[in-house]
Amino acid sequence: MKILIVGSGGREHAIAAAVAKSPKADKIYCAPGNAGIGQIAECVPIGAMEFDKLVAFAKEEAIDLTIVGMDDPLVGGLVDEMEAAGLRVFGPRKNAAILEGSKAFSKDLMKKYNIPTAAYENFDDPQKALAYLETAKMPVVLKADGLALGKGVLICETLDEAREGVRTIMEDKKFGAAGNRMVVEEFMTGREVSVLSFVDGKTIKIMSSAQDHKRALDGDQGLNTGGMGTFSPSPFYTEEVDAFCHRHIYQATVDAMAAEDRPFKGVIFFGLMLTEDGPKVLEYNARFGDPEAQVVLPRMKNDMVEVVEACIDGTLDQVELSFEDNAAVCVILASEGYPVSYEKGFEITGLKNFDNKDGYYCFHAGTAKKDGKIVTNGGRVLGVTAKGETLKEARANAYEAAAWVHFDRQYMRRDIGKAIDEA
Repeated sequence: MKILIVGSGGREHAIAAAVAKSPKADKIYCAPGNAGIGQIAECVPIGAMEFDKLVAFAKEEAIDLTIVGMDDPLVGGLVDEMEAAGLRVFGPRKNAAILEGSKAFSKDLMKKYNIPTAAYENFDDPQKALAYLETAKMPVVLKADGLALGKGVLICETLDEAREGVRTIMEDKKFGAAGNRMVVEEFMTGREVSVLSFVDGKTIKIMSSAQDHKRALDGDQGLNTGGMGTFSPSPFYTEEVDAFCHRHIYQATVDAMAAEDRPFKGVIFFGLMLTEDGPKVLEYNARFGDPEAQVVLPRMKNDMVEVVEACIDGTLDQVELSFEDNAAVCVILASEGYPVSYEKGFEITGLKNFDNKDGYYCFHAGTAKKDGKIVTNGGRVLGVTAKGETLKEARANAYEAAAWVHFDRQYMRRDIGKAIDEA
């Protein structure tokens, strides 16, 4: 099969690596890809939002299967465009990708179908939001309604911070049009867990659990980022939690989307908070999490292409997902100054240290090739993932491997998976 992957980050590199293991994959393309993906796929210079060019390329090259990795093209309707052109594509249609594309929609969906989540109110008028906050219990969480690269969430400890947050999101439009509407949500406490799933419109199959670290600095301090590291599985995702979520969250979400005439085919990411009152949904994503994919997919035993095709064909009930009985930890190597401002173009050395190292991976997130060298080309540059018999061993291996590579102005958190030691 000829397979096209749409995207350019660490998630797409992890997807490409999983696809490359399938005997069904004869040729892999990635648009636009990055320097690391280019080592296992042919990168084509087409942007993820250039729908016409992507459709034309897929038809010209007789692509058998397209996997859309990124949120923007999914929410924008790339799957619809490809299906209309008679192409086989994996991912939710536009009317289902709204599960991630609008936080207001997803909150209203959970409320309507009694899916556990935090109490909330939606606003499209900043003055009404400010008036509501005058009587709200602090702290609160403010969320830009639309896509904001994982950064459109503000945790406000005081009323003054909340007022400033409304200005940031709705008036100054720091997150662009994503802030035209805003969700004000009660602040929940507990352990966070990320759970990825495959969905075929009616059947849902859960992947191994994970936990992301969103804040830029050690100790969960600093600004929200797209993710500074992950571990899988989560020791806090117990059999009891799994049973509750299957009963009240997972299938309920799939059924709710079908009932709304928005059947979901693709990957649903469940961001969960394990509260004193039980698990609740923090957020949905309509695709693989990044960097969660970098610790979950390397542990999956199944043929990635077979699972993806089962989702498209509605035969996921015939698939038994299987994961290795081990653990994985990913440490993100970022550019100093991320997520605000940072320099690009620094040469990355030591990448060959990962060659033929079983259980070690270096997923490229923001890299490019320049004058025959691989250089930094983004805020999150590399995702260094390592496996281990236990989470502690995987964590030690990941930090050991992180020292194998170097680039100027490099930054990483030193406490990814520290919660493991406290479990």
